[in-house]
Parts: sequence; C-alpha cells; structure tokens
Amino acid sequence: MTDHHADRPHEVREFFAARAAGWDTKFPGDGPAFAAGVAELGLKEGERVLDAGCGTGRALSALRAAVGPHGTVLGADLTPEMLQAAVRAGRDGDAALLLADVTRLPLPDAALDAVFASGLLSHLPDSAGGLAELARVVRPGGRLALFHPIGRAALAARKGRPLTPDDLRAEPNLRPLLAAAAWDLIRYEDEDARYLALAVRRGGAGARG
Repeated sequence: MTDHHADRPHEVREFFAARAAGWDTKFPGDGPAFAAGVAELGLKEGERVLDAGCGTGRALSALRAAVGPHGTVLGADLTPEMLQAAVRAGRDGDAALLLADVTRLPLPDAALDAVFASGLLSHLPDSAGGLAELARVVRPGGRLALFHPIGRAALAARKGRPLTPDDLRAEPNLRPLLAAAAWDLIRYEDEDARYLALAVRRGGAGARG
C-alpha cells in the first residue's frame, strides 16, 4: 500500500518553505482546535513531549501549558523557514526547536512520554518507518496523537481531491500500520471539525525489534 500524497524530503522542504511566512495567517482560527487536540494526549505536569513536524509551532503553547514549566517540549521540523516563523511568533519560548527529520530523530530510545503530530503522516515518504521511529523515542505506555484541525473529507474538499480507499489516514489502513510500528490505536475520530487518531506505545522491545 502506498501513500500517494507522500513526498521526498527535499520536496516537503520546498513545499513548506514557500508557504511558511503566510501559514499562520492562512489558518488563523485553528488555535482552539490545536489546544483541544493536545488535550486528548492527557499530558501530565513534568512530562516530555515532542511536536513532530511542528511547522510554525501552533501546538507548542498548548503543549507547554499541559506539561508545565518543569516539563520538556520539543518541536521538530524539516523546514528551516517553518522554524523561523515559529521563532518570529515567539513560540521558541514554549519549546526547544529542532531542525530534524522526524524519521531520524536525534533522541535516545524511550526519551519521551508522548508525541503530537499534526498533518504529518501524509508527508512521510516512509510512513511505516516514520511511525516506528516515533515509537522508538517514546516509552512503553506513552501516547501518540495524529491530528488535523479538519477531517479527511473536509480536507480533500479544500484541496479539490476525492477521498481514496488507500488513504493511509483511513482507520482500516491506519490501524495495521500503527500496529506494525508498536502502536495500539485506541481512539479514532474523523469528523468535519477534526481528525484524531490516538495510539499507545506497546511495551517490550523496540519497535524495530
């Protein structure tokens, strides 16, 4: 099964670099949706969380509020211009920003309690490998939220594309993909108002065996 929306890393960088400066003004009303998505992770004071593919950092303030001043918030993105936009918006005060490919994170095994990922899956050239890397850096019992501020049908309509049966974000495709990467899908929502897939990291050996 392939993800027809996946791009090679340099294409992802080019796509987002050209859009970074106006990204937040293009979607000005998404803040509450991001805060609600972060809330679904059930973060506790002092926990360690990564925003994978953080873009301009729209989730970072909510993540910081959830883990408090003694928690750890990291934002990783492949595109320098997106991270620069996050800095201009002052969001580097909420998180340590990493210029990094989320399929090769500069983090040790089981370093995190949770990962928040907005719109990430469709931009990973190797979705299975990317999910396995996220599993590697999360402790057993840790959580993953795959999020988008609107659902699949609304997003497809916005882009003028039809929904296709092989969309990796569809539950029948996503559940086994997550399972193969040591994630158990525990909640799935795909509504006009948001897309949320919440998963828990299985215990035992690392996701790559």
